[in-house]
Amino acid sequence: MLRIGALFFLIGGVLASKFTVHEFEDVKEACRHKNIVISDIEVPAGQTLEFSGLKQGTNITFVGKVTFGFTIWQGPLIRISGKNITVTGAPGHLIDCDGKRWWDGKGGNGGVKKPKFFFARLTDSSIVNLNVKNTPVHAFSINTCKNLLVSGITIDNTDGDCAHGGHNTDGFDVGCSSNITIKDCIVKNQDDCLAVNSGKDIVFEGNFCSGGHGISIGSVGGRKDNVVERVLLKNNIVADSANGIRVKTILNAVGSVTNVTFEDISLANIRKHGIVIQGNYLNGGPRGEPTGGVPIRGLVLKDVRGVVNPTGTNVLVWVKNASDWTWDADVRGGQKVRPCQGFPDEVGNKC
Repeated sequence: MLRIGALFFLIGGVLASKFTVHEFEDVKEACRHKNIVISDIEVPAGQTLEFSGLKQGTNITFVGKVTFGFTIWQGPLIRISGKNITVTGAPGHLIDCDGKRWWDGKGGNGGVKKPKFFFARLTDSSIVNLNVKNTPVHAFSINTCKNLLVSGITIDNTDGDCAHGGHNTDGFDVGCSSNITIKDCIVKNQDDCLAVNSGKDIVFEGNFCSGGHGISIGSVGGRKDNVVERVLLKNNIVADSANGIRVKTILNAVGSVTNVTFEDISLANIRKHGIVIQGNYLNGGPRGEPTGGVPIRGLVLKDVRGVVNPTGTNVLVWVKNASDWTWDADVRGGQKVRPCQGFPDEVGNKC
């Protein structure tokens, strides 16, 4: 049986449908189906490729090339929400945001308004094997998600490594979410590879990050949810980046960072800071004495190693109200700077 846009076929004796989106106008109809293929479409300027109200168990597959029209707006370019949803990319596909049309070196801190790329609002779901190029600003916003696997994603924003290029091109921003696993991904960008702003039971494992600001917890504070608990960052590589690993809590904010583990982290060609842990963060850097309203407790560094460039800094710690740390790090090169203060008594000053 065949009709425009949809192919009906038997699976195990049950009639099922596979709907292919060839034009943006097909999206609304596609949301009625459980097997959706997005094939070689251009999303109109100022429109979101949105899949919401999906049936449980829906599969969405990207095939060919997806592009987006240009206009000045905040996005997102794609939004997918639902329960028990699988989002995947077929071999050879590409989601090309063509971010250079918005880039001005200012990201979200000024210049023209730029659309964020992908809003995930998913439960018991997965996003796997997507190839993404040149996001205008932030790539994946994982917010109010639960039990989500993100795996095999490639974000390539290297074209933004230029004057007046990409900025605030975070790879993965996690907030208000629980039981999130991000693994086996490649992120080449100009900001945080990962930023965990709030959430619980988060794993970031086996990933490669380059060009940006490293792997970050935070910044934490100043939002409705300012609690980070039980985060494991394991077996990751950070190369050719401004920073290696960071924990950032906001000056004068209230919240908590508890039981965060950086394990088996390799750093290479880090320009500014190998390890940064600060309790006085405001956009752009430390601002005065930490206030301690977001205590950092149960922090573990285990086999964190690597090299900072000669003009950089190995370790910068400036916190208040920190406790129960374990410190096994060997970051070499760079220089030692002051202030470097607030280490818990059990580990002593490691700068």
